[in-house]
Amino acid sequence: MLVDSSEQFDNIDSPTQPQATGEDLNLDNTLRPQSFAEYIGQEKVKKNLDFLIRAAKKREEPIEHILLYGPAGLGKTTLANIIAKEMGVNIKTTSGPAIERVGDFGSILTNLQDGDILFIDEIHRLNKSIEEILYPAMEDFKLDIIIGKGPSARTIQLDLPKFTLIGATTKLGALSNPLRNRFGATYRLEFYQNKEVQDIIKRSSRILGVEMHETGLEKIASCARQTPRVANRLLKRVRDFSQIKDHKFVDSAVAQEALEMIDIDPIGLEPADRHILRTIIEKFNGGPVGLGTIAAATSEEIKTIEDVYEPYLLQIGFLTRTPRGRMATEHAYKHLGIAYSTNPQNVLL
Repeated sequence: MLVDSSEQFDNIDSPTQPQATGEDLNLDNTLRPQSFAEYIGQEKVKKNLDFLIRAAKKREEPIEHILLYGPAGLGKTTLANIIAKEMGVNIKTTSGPAIERVGDFGSILTNLQDGDILFIDEIHRLNKSIEEILYPAMEDFKLDIIIGKGPSARTIQLDLPKFTLIGATTKLGALSNPLRNRFGATYRLEFYQNKEVQDIIKRSSRILGVEMHETGLEKIASCARQTPRVANRLLKRVRDFSQIKDHKFVDSAVAQEALEMIDIDPIGLEPADRHILRTIIEKFNGGPVGLGTIAAATSEEIKTIEDVYEPYLLQIGFLTRTPRGRMATEHAYKHLGIAYSTNPQNVLL
């Protein structure tokens, strides 16, 4: 029986959420590019990585340590996996918050093989004791282990395989200088151009078996926040909608109806984005207001606002940062249909 109701969409996860779960996680892996040829966008980064890989292969050495940074969802994890495939080596994936004990991290390092890649996502969240182990491991491929306590404690040094560390972070400034300086190559991933996002959606729609009209591609891309991860999540939600409604293909009208059902507006803002902007405007006269205050007023976590919502709002000019906090811009007022008035406090900024 076909249910013509929006109820089945009520529990759909936000397309901007940083982590996928369940079926979405499996589909994300299916849609992930497997080579530089399949990877759309970030041309300058790809070119530099290709040179690094070719040079390392020519010397028959592991590729040097690499740091990738930029907003969430732009393809840092995908690039790490492609580098491993291009080098023909294994990759071990973990994240900063997942590494809690020195012993656990030591075990990860000693179980690597020569040439293996260790990928650490959210590397800025490593605790200091773990970070200190990384220094000799990255520079000299040595692991210092302290045995015993107090005056009788002694340090022994173990040889590690010649591995490559690839770190990914959304907060380059949160990395300590000693750790950041140990990476041989550092690359920033930029937001994607609209045409690149359309090409990503076109590729993903073929994999998912979705018949897409050019206008459907354009509509989804315009709401994808210049981010591949968001583009693929929106495509999957539009696919679900079109299948339930028995549409044979996705055009602009079908895509728009599907996106409206999950409350995505024409430029890709979702309810949380609009709630954050309205809170700044209506409760704090447009700002400036501190991030902690915004988080408390919107019941969002500081990290979620900072990593998930704020980068795009800054990118499109709806939000600005000042020494005294965040401010909503005139563009934000206009988009929300609120009359713009200058906060007297802002004149002095």
